[in-house]
Amino acid sequence: MASAVLLFLAVVGVILFVAGRFSGRRSDRRVAFLYLAPALALLAVGLVYPAARTIYQSFFDAAGETFIGVDNYRTIFTSSDQLTVLRNTVLWVLVTPFVATGVGLLYAILVDKARLESFAKALIFLPMSISFVGASIIWKFIYEYRPDQAGVKQIGLLNQVIVWAHGTPQQWLVSPPWNTLFLILVMIWIQAGFAMTVLSAAIKAIPDDVVEAARLDGVSALGMFRFVTLPSIRPAVVVVLTTIGIGTLKVFDIVRTMTGGQFDTSVVANEFYSQSFRSGNEGLGAALAVLLFVLVVPIVVYNVRQLRAAEAR
Repeated sequence: MASAVLLFLAVVGVILFVAGRFSGRRSDRRVAFLYLAPALALLAVGLVYPAARTIYQSFFDAAGETFIGVDNYRTIFTSSDQLTVLRNTVLWVLVTPFVATGVGLLYAILVDKARLESFAKALIFLPMSISFVGASIIWKFIYEYRPDQAGVKQIGLLNQVIVWAHGTPQQWLVSPPWNTLFLILVMIWIQAGFAMTVLSAAIKAIPDDVVEAARLDGVSALGMFRFVTLPSIRPAVVVVLTTIGIGTLKVFDIVRTMTGGQFDTSVVANEFYSQSFRSGNEGLGAALAVLLFVLVVPIVVYNVRQLRAAEAR
């Protein structure tokens, strides 16, 4: 720690010393580049180089020694196991952002200006304060299954409710593709609070005169949502959808904690970890990491463009 602090002070000292030597009309630009140089160097070492190394490694075999071209990418799109991983990832991306955003938006509208609005919002936002691993452990107990035998008590909340209703306990995390949907439910439970918070702030930012004018024109509650609320908060909805979408594409903790990717529940991020660190297939793991990067980048670019367009308005 002491060495790191001394190194930091030394770098800052050198930068300030060199910056003080610049003078003239172009000095501002040179000083700005000088201050940015350490950050650019860290990005190059911590981001650019690992990314380039991963792309390079994706063209080699499991041991990372023999060049095999695009065989790893061909495996991703032809192997039955990898196709299941891609199917699960698509299912996560299609369901989670839209359902979580829909739940958050509905909740924000229902509790808007309610008597206990702050308390109601705190309840749905609470899961956001829990780590993905913590939330996964909680829901793993909810889904817990014990054999349906005499004298065996269910410790899973969901199965205990079924027992009380004289039903048969189920192994919720074993049967595909339903087990993937049960995992997705955990992500929705966590992200709905984020969606509600952002969209609630956007709803409160709608000018009161616009709302009053719509009411004077006799617009119904559904018409108010369709023609006033939704168009006004569209930029916020896009940000929420894309943000949750990026998080969903990178989901790892929930799958790793609850099923470990077994029973056909693995997704790209989990499979990348499994292939790289558990199966020893560095080439395929690198190819999966590259695929994940390719999937995330367009959403990030779209999100940035939407934010800039909203600021321009």
